[in-house]
Amino acid sequence: MRKTTTWMGLLLTVWLATAASAQRPHQPSSAEIYQGIKKLNVLGNVLYLAAHPDDENTRFIAYAANELLYNTAYLSLTRGDGGQNLIGPELREELGIIRTQELLAARRIDGGIQYFSRANDFGYSKTAEETLEIWDKDKVLSDTVRVIREFRPDVIVCRFPIDGGGGHGHHTASAMLGLEAFHLAADEAAYPEQLGPLQPWQAKRIVVNTGRWWNPDISADDPGVVALDVGAYNKLLGTSCGEIAARSRTMHKSQGFGATGTRGEQMEYFEHLAGEPAQESLFDGIDTGWTRLGLPEEQAEWLQASGREVMESFDFEAPEQSLSRLLAMRNLLRNLGNEFWMDRKWKEVDRLIQACAGLYVEAIAEDYWAAPGETVSVQIEVVARSGGEIQWSGLEVLGTKAAEQVQERLPANQRLERVLSFPVSATMAQEGPYWLKETGTLGTYRVDDPELIGTPENEPDVSIALTFQMEGQNLTIEVPVAYKWNDPVHGERWRPFVVCPPVFVNFQEPSQIFAGPSSKPVALTVKAVEPGFQGRLELDCPEGWSLHPSSFPLSFTSKGEEQTVVVTVTATEAAQPFDLRARVVRGEEVYDRSLREIDYDHIPTQIHMPVAQSRMVFVELARKGQRIGYVPGAGDTIPEALRNVGYTVDGLQEADLTTENLARYDAIITGIRLLNVDERIGFSMPKLLEYCENGGTLVLQYNTRHALKTDTFSPFPITLSRDRVTEEDAEVRFLQPDHPVLNTPNQLTQADFDGWVQERGLYFPSEWAPEYDAVLSWNDQGESPKDGSLLVAKYGKGHYVYTGISFFRELPAGVPGAYRLLVNLLSLGHE
Repeated sequence: MRKTTTWMGLLLTVWLATAASAQRPHQPSSAEIYQGIKKLNVLGNVLYLAAHPDDENTRFIAYAANELLYNTAYLSLTRGDGGQNLIGPELREELGIIRTQELLAARRIDGGIQYFSRANDFGYSKTAEETLEIWDKDKVLSDTVRVIREFRPDVIVCRFPIDGGGGHGHHTASAMLGLEAFHLAADEAAYPEQLGPLQPWQAKRIVVNTGRWWNPDISADDPGVVALDVGAYNKLLGTSCGEIAARSRTMHKSQGFGATGTRGEQMEYFEHLAGEPAQESLFDGIDTGWTRLGLPEEQAEWLQASGREVMESFDFEAPEQSLSRLLAMRNLLRNLGNEFWMDRKWKEVDRLIQACAGLYVEAIAEDYWAAPGETVSVQIEVVARSGGEIQWSGLEVLGTKAAEQVQERLPANQRLERVLSFPVSATMAQEGPYWLKETGTLGTYRVDDPELIGTPENEPDVSIALTFQMEGQNLTIEVPVAYKWNDPVHGERWRPFVVCPPVFVNFQEPSQIFAGPSSKPVALTVKAVEPGFQGRLELDCPEGWSLHPSSFPLSFTSKGEEQTVVVTVTATEAAQPFDLRARVVRGEEVYDRSLREIDYDHIPTQIHMPVAQSRMVFVELARKGQRIGYVPGAGDTIPEALRNVGYTVDGLQEADLTTENLARYDAIITGIRLLNVDERIGFSMPKLLEYCENGGTLVLQYNTRHALKTDTFSPFPITLSRDRVTEEDAEVRFLQPDHPVLNTPNQLTQADFDGWVQERGLYFPSEWAPEYDAVLSWNDQGESPKDGSLLVAKYGKGHYVYTGISFFRELPAGVPGAYRLLVNLLSLGHE
């Protein structure tokens, strides 16, 4: 596999910024082209380093990339799998996929380049020591060294300090790893297996970009501190770096980090960590001209003069007139002798040549997916919109024998088209994001190909290489095959073309809860990608369980056709939790992947292909009441989980919150972070509290104290905090053992708190009125007890519950005790 390029921002990412799709080609304006030409004579690199998507300082990245014209990269050690999701129900691996794409979308706006390590965001950690142990420090340190050697930064900027001031243990660990890697990257004895393709590299300095939220009094007068105004206004682009940064930050939509642009001075402060101290400027002592390469003086002057000549002669109304000068500079680069900078500057010049010629290229498949064995036809369009003496000489499907000689001159602004057909091979199929192919550990992904380490995403499944000739030079442009269609509302839409298995199997529910010995229908949907597919669906189960039937014949006629099958699963008293897996067999071929499409407007559509399985859980579970109302928040799967155990669940909108309608419900539960995301919750909450006062049971799930849309959400005062318990096996203490929520209708024991995932809960109240009963207590090791995770109060004739317990994580994971506890909460008032 060719290594995924991380140099998306070699010129200026505004060139690549598109509405909702990274695949749609973008023609740069003359101002954007000129910005790229100015960059030709700048040879500087700066690496920003932190723990998560959204940790990066987009103001700094936008300034360094667009004003200083440095190659500016962000190394996010994790992909953010352990966070929360404000735009949908995806968690864990699928949230990591979303946040990976959000980072790439942000870099397309602010001009940066994106890297990752193999570190897995396993959830909130309170210490760097725990983080480094779970991450497997040596692996993540190795990755950090690799990125430094590959990118060769002159300056490394850590987002967080090494003394723990940044809070989250991942934050502190990222700075500690950055500092150690700063030294090791230059040491030939450190990770020698990386050397050959890479070379040792010593950055000039490493600093901390100190945030005022942990050091509010920092100033440029402090020892070891330099300041930088990153609020520059870019006249070419007609925007400030602060405005670019806000658009970039707003791409972190799953975190709810929409930002407003700023104008004017924006000071950032940098504290020295190691290397040569900066005296006046963060970039003191860094030569960013061609002279830095140690070239003969005459050659360095030629290159500098060549770049300057392209810039000074550029005609904004006729950018094609710069083609000859750019091609001449391209020739000079052939003899540069420095492979690192030749490669990067060559790519910059090639992009400028394409932009000056207005050379538009797209490769569109007739469908967005195909299975191995299918023949795919791709419509290729080429237009030289600005003109120039350009000959289209050929095209080929990379990795195949499909190719065509063209030999046509490109008339100015005249569209040429070709159709190229090729058979899809199994080697093209990647089966989803590369870091999820193999099972890793709690702390790190497993990536067997070292060439993939650090890269943000897969290569496109299929790419077309088009060759052009200009003034005796060959120019090759690689374009990924995509699918394009017209939406009646959104207009032109794009999505990546993918090669996938011929058939998928999806369980309709991620888990099934068996409340005592019982039988349940379990539904699966089988979807064919390959037309005419025939095979057999097979399932099996361990002792203590039975299923009937265990196999189904499958026969499909058309592509995309679906069949739903239902198997009856029976749990006995001897049943233990297990993952029911499904597979489709055709001869000796076995297909066991499910299909998950992640589709949001701000990122390209993503295809995730996890193993087809559903968690089967046996639990002794009694419940009271039947009809539950659910008020949606930021996104969770609580309704599906409650239906799974037999409740009737209705989603409620504001118009449904009338006294008469609410009286029909035995209990009402709100989605996570409802108080943070519902702009009208201030109008709705009094109606919910009235329902509670009239005799209903109202359960509020967790919210953050930041950006509450209303302060009136409880009948008696509650003060929210950032208290959380991150150790999923933290000891639980029953503060009121006789309380109904611990005894009715299910009598809970310590065993109900075994097997929890990621955490106990988050954002617990720290203070509450005496009317509340605090039911549970727990804490992470070395911390004081946290008693606010579950508060219950009688209010009027009803019951009010506020809880920060992570039901949104535990129920999809099929944790029996979490189901029993939540059912007890919903059963209050029905004892």
